[in-house]
Amino acid sequence: MAKKGQVPAEPDREPRAQSAALPWRRNEAGLIEVLLITSRETRRWVIPKGWPIKGLTSPQTAAREAFEEAGVEGEVTMKKIGIFHYDKRLRSGRMQRVRVGVYPLKVDTERQAWPEVQQREKLWTTTQAAADLVQEPELSLILRTFSPK
Repeated sequence: MAKKGQVPAEPDREPRAQSAALPWRRNEAGLIEVLLITSRETRRWVIPKGWPIKGLTSPQTAAREAFEEAGVEGEVTMKKIGIFHYDKRLRSGRMQRVRVGVYPLKVDTERQAWPEVQQREKLWTTTQAAADLVQEPELSLILRTFSPK
C-alpha cells in the first residue's frame, strides 16, 4: 500500500505485441546487409515495427511498417525468426513492456519518398555491425545469427 502522498505503483502488465520487419539484401559482393532506422523520439537504431493493423497478418503488418518507416518493399517471410522485448514510453509517461515478433523482408524496392522520410535516418550495414548498434540484447542476438538462404 502506498504511503500518503505517494502514487501507487502500477501492477505489472502483460507485454503488448508488435510485429517487426528485418529488411535485408545482398550487396554487390553477395554479402548480407540489413537495414536499421532511427526511432522517432530517442533516435536509437531499431528495425521497422508497429502495433497490429486490423485486417493484416503479423508478417503483413511488418511489411507495411517497413514501407512506412523505411521506404522499402519486398517479400516478407511468413515465419518469424525471433522475438525481442523492449520498454516503450507511452504518451501518458508510463512504460509498457512490448514483445516484438521479427519477420525477414527481402528488399527488392527502395523508394526515394515514403511516409516517414523526414522523421528517420536509415543505415544499410552488416548483421554484425547492426547487432552492435541496437540496444536490445535479444534483437542483437537475432541480428548476429541472421542467415537467410
